[in-house]
Amino acid sequence: MTEEYSPKIIGFCCRWCSYAGADLAGAMRLQYPPNIRILMVPCTGRVDILHLLKAFEMGADAVFVSGCHEGDCHYLRGNIQAWKRVAKVKKVLADIGLEPERLEMFHVSSGEGPKFAAISQEMTDRAYRLGPNPVRGEARAQWLAAQAQEEKAV
Repeated sequence: MTEEYSPKIIGFCCRWCSYAGADLAGAMRLQYPPNIRILMVPCTGRVDILHLLKAFEMGADAVFVSGCHEGDCHYLRGNIQAWKRVAKVKKVLADIGLEPERLEMFHVSSGEGPKFAAISQEMTDRAYRLGPNPVRGEARAQWLAAQAQEEKAV
């Protein structure tokens, strides 16, 4: 029996803006998917390429990095460094056969709870569209089989 696919999504959020935005979304009682796992980091500039790749290696279906708006970083240029790293990892993902859309960088300030909820929904929708991470072999095979059956039914 196959179990229904529920994506695993990791969000690296800076403590000063995006994590506070996620907290505001919760305080406002905004609904966003429960499969988002938030990791608070001091600054998105501290998120290394290896952290992003390790998340995919461990089976994350989608990953996002969310930090301060450009020019508002508490550590001056951390969010710019993170953006460059995300762009580099997207190229690596394409080179190894994973969809680069599984990774994204967003800018959310502490007062943008609704935006954080929208980003969470967007990443969940992407993960459902792309299916399980190929690292999760059995889940991916089941999902592909289900997709093939849906196409035959149509």
